[in-house]
Amino acid sequence: MGGSHCETDDNRADDQTWECDSGSEPVPKVRETAGVPSAGYATYGLVGAGGFGRETMPVLVDMLDYRPGEAERRLVFVVEGDDHPAQVNGFPVMSLAAFLRRDEPRYFNVAIADSQVRKRIAITCLQAGLEPISIISRHAVILDANAIGEGAIFAPFATVTSNATIGRFFHANLYSYVAHDCRIGDFVTFAPAVRCNGHIAVGDYAYLGTGATLKPGQADRPLVIGEGAVVGMGAVVLKDVAPYTTVVGNPARSLRC
Repeated sequence: MGGSHCETDDNRADDQTWECDSGSEPVPKVRETAGVPSAGYATYGLVGAGGFGRETMPVLVDMLDYRPGEAERRLVFVVEGDDHPAQVNGFPVMSLAAFLRRDEPRYFNVAIADSQVRKRIAITCLQAGLEPISIISRHAVILDANAIGEGAIFAPFATVTSNATIGRFFHANLYSYVAHDCRIGDFVTFAPAVRCNGHIAVGDYAYLGTGATLKPGQADRPLVIGEGAVVGMGAVVLKDVAPYTTVVGNPARSLRC
């Protein structure tokens, strides 16, 4: 279900949530500007030019192309440090320090899977007065009565069904889904094809690997994935996972070194 349109909900003073309505109609495309445009433009910085960043930039371009009536804009990759190429996939690359020094309106997201690195960079950008932007593919599916925190990335074919609460700077990679009545914390990462079924609580900073499957919980006893836990690729989780524990296998068991 493409064409999702998101509006902010300022009911919570300490956070920004997004309510999504998939009924908006497409509008004529407005192309991004690769060079430095005239006055009045905004710069959109995607922090991270690795694999996920390179996969996410076209999603951002496509999303912005369907926004109505925006002024000219510049899209750039942003990286830490000064040792970087001039361009990646045709987009300029600038250092985070240079991005923070700019005067025009700036929007950012962080396409880095490591949750602690993502948090550190997000805090730096927020403290500098930059505006976070969620990147939601027009081919993602977001249904009814969901609350989604600022700075999310939803890759193509990711899905959120109904009545889910998702924290800040969440990543949902290709074909992963969050089902009804789930609670997802801040800076959580879903790799491709994660199956997060109904009534599951996922703590802050958790990482769920490609193809991980979580057994549905119950309304009075959700399945809990603890803060900072790692669920390995292809794992089938049938019971709670303790904080900062790595589980692998089918059924998932704690990984012991």
